[in-house]
Amino acid sequence: QVQLVESGGGLVQRGGSLRLSCAASGSISSGNTMAWYRQAPGKQRELVASVTSGAYTTYADSVKGRFTISRDNAKKTVYLQMNSLKPEDTAVYYCRYIGGTTNYWGQGTQVSVSS
Repeated sequence: QVQLVESGGGLVQRGGSLRLSCAASGSISSGNTMAWYRQAPGKQRELVASVTSGAYTTYADSVKGRFTISRDNAKKTVYLQMNSLKPEDTAVYYCRYIGGTTNYWGQGTQVSVSS
């Protein structure tokens, strides 16, 4: 099993920044993908960004240029730097681990952006 613990969420004003962290532990495959998803009330969960063990990244169009995903394999941690936050970024953000044969979700961390 892989355990994921998110942190760094909170309440910020429009234009502010937050950095989310997701610390992984357990049976982590050498080849894996870590991703951030978010889910706003009444909406489907959507992929925000992902990063492979080879550091290949993808981003949703809505966050491209504002968010940056990165990982520290030594620390088994993935980060999501969120800048220029908008109210529409308000959601619960979930960390996801995708290994060779397994995948796991964190419990989520709330991000709220006020106008």
